[in-house]
Amino acid sequence: MSSQPNNPLHGITLEQIINELQAHYGWEYMGYQINIRCFTHNPSVQSSLKFLRRTAWARSKVEAMYLNMLEKRT
Repeated sequence: MSSQPNNPLHGITLEQIINELQAHYGWEYMGYQINIRCFTHNPSVQSSLKFLRRTAWARSKVEAMYLNMLEKRT
């Protein structure tokens, strides 16, 4: 039994979140929505992971964008 049954982010890595957002929206839209250099200047999954792991405010925005995407899918 899962300890966080109502948490849609439970068990999902940051890399999975970035990959799904990039596939769904693309880097340009992601950089428009969340203006951070790892999305707007030579974007890559690796640079995004490095930045988001160190920057809590940006990570929470990316997680919110991901949850919003999941909500719109259902």
